Parts: sequence; C-alpha cells; structure tokens
Amino acid sequence: MNVLLVLIPVSLVLAACGLIAFIWSLRSHQYDDLDGDAWRILVEDEDAP
Repeated sequence: MNVLLVLIPVSLVLAACGLIAFIWSLRSHQYDDLDGDAWRILVEDEDAP
C-alpha cells in the first residue's frame, strides 16, 4: 500500500508533463501542415544534382 503513495504522484506528474508538452506543440503550430511533409518527400526537387 505504501507503493501507491509514490506511484500515484509520479504518474500525475508524468501525465502533467505530457499534457504540457502537447499544449506547447499545439501553440507552436506543430500540427498546422500535416499533408505538407507527406507530399514533400514524394515530389522531386528540381535543384538536386
């Protein structure tokens, strides 16, 4: 039972860190152009030797 006194706060801190990282990624516009990277690898560059 003493293990729960450690595991519950640790899991809450890890969940809060994940939520903060997700909110940061939303605010820094990481998910704005989801199709751009997918198409960019398929299109050949004209400048490539």
